[in-house]
Amino acid sequence: MSEPLKDKPQKAEKKIKIHPEGRAKEKSLRIKDPASTHVMHVDEHVTHEDPAATTSPNTYQLGPYKPFPITTISYILQEEITHHLRDMQYEPRRSREMTLTLCEVIRNRVKELVIPRYKTVILVHIGQLNGQGMQISSRCLWDPNFDTFVSHSFKNTSLFCSATVYGIYFE
Repeated sequence: MSEPLKDKPQKAEKKIKIHPEGRAKEKSLRIKDPASTHVMHVDEHVTHEDPAATTSPNTYQLGPYKPFPITTISYILQEEITHHLRDMQYEPRRSREMTLTLCEVIRNRVKELVIPRYKTVILVHIGQLNGQGMQISSRCLWDPNFDTFVSHSFKNTSLFCSATVYGIYFE
């Protein structure tokens, strides 16, 4: 009778080893014969780079070339919110869809301005207007010299909307 370990083929084991050059190499070890001490291995280069990630070149500049265009973005917010919500009545499902639509439209309009080295965050809140009070706040790590925001509020007979665009300087 043969032993079960000798009859089954050995599975490959993978180990990742960091070399002094900083590259990661993967070694695939396979044992040819369980009684033998010979090991076969193959070195492969492994990279973990995200091709979609964009990086700006290092310019050693400590501030933006031009300031964040607050007045232009304020006009964009006012124009888009008024255009989309002027005659709209509050309905929960429709408001959720409109929130996503407004975020996309505002984001595209702000991207058309091509503001170098600024990342933008757009928040839109739509709710039913019942005479209630509401406070919206946000917190983040902030550099008051370069980071800024633009906000616009809108209300009609049945709903309210608050939209904010944050401009965060990316060094």
